[in-house]
Amino acid sequence: MTPLVSVLIPAFNSEEWIADTIRSALNQSWPNKELIIVDDGSRDKTLSIARQFASKIVSVVSQENQGPCAARNHAFELCQGDYIQWLDADDLLSTDKISKQMEIAERCATRRTLFSSAWGYFMYRPVKAKFVPDALWCDLSPTEWLLYKIGQNLHVQTATWLVSRELTEAAGPWNTQLLVNNDGEYFCRVLLESNGTRFVPDARVLYRIPSFKRVSYIGRSEQKMESLFLSLQLHIKYLQALEDSDRVRIACVTLLQNWLPIFYPERLDIVKKAEQLAESLGGRLELPPLSWKYAWIEKCVGWPLAKRVQLVMRQAKWSALRSWDKILSRFDDRDFAAYVGSNN
Repeated sequence: MTPLVSVLIPAFNSEEWIADTIRSALNQSWPNKELIIVDDGSRDKTLSIARQFASKIVSVVSQENQGPCAARNHAFELCQGDYIQWLDADDLLSTDKISKQMEIAERCATRRTLFSSAWGYFMYRPVKAKFVPDALWCDLSPTEWLLYKIGQNLHVQTATWLVSRELTEAAGPWNTQLLVNNDGEYFCRVLLESNGTRFVPDARVLYRIPSFKRVSYIGRSEQKMESLFLSLQLHIKYLQALEDSDRVRIACVTLLQNWLPIFYPERLDIVKKAEQLAESLGGRLELPPLSWKYAWIEKCVGWPLAKRVQLVMRQAKWSALRSWDKILSRFDDRDFAAYVGSNN
């Protein structure tokens, strides 16, 4: 029989995007599928919009706000699929994304293989998505995949993965302690239980670059900084469990150095812990410099205020770009259907 694929969608205050995301899942060419949508206590129209799609293959449930990890865990508890497709409530799948990966999956002798795909980022216009290949866009062993990710500070979008139920159950639930970088930590554990990744280039995912109001935005939140540092520690632990070598320790120190600007100077206690961890790995961290654009501000008013100005300017830049892209989307002849197919 054709394996059942469960598309699991956690949603929170996603009224602007949720309908398109659901349509992209319904429009999948893979015939045997189900959708489980868990509304995580949204305060807007997300739940009512999602309920408009309820059917024999689309289940919509709600829960009190507990965070995306709890919503994902709830969705998995409800699903029946042989394979799991995670999908955030503002992202899109190309029509044959699941089919392309399942073609390879059905030829595999084991269900411990983890399938990834190409992904591109966009704001409002899917047809303008930019696909930028990196070192993770190929078949890799768990060790090599984690080494590239950690050492080069690479990001993989959640929806790229297609995971067997066997592998999902072996990895365990999403970590509800993590407010940010929870997808990175989760798929580290999935990788540890896998025999490696198979990259399917013709399968494609569209990652919508969110606003600074997104849950994953850290900003000056102390709770999110603590969550991020915990995730980094777990990343290092997982990689060292696979291989404890000089190249691994160098990659781990690089990871800490890359993320140090998030914590400095607001959380000097975390900076100190990061320095101690780097020393235990045989390395040393350097205090992060500001870019030349803001160095003169630092000289005048100090590092903390200069960093705050930098954050505000970045927010202003992205807000302007998003507003402009939104305006252009109203005049673009190529619409949602041009990429993910017409509505079923």
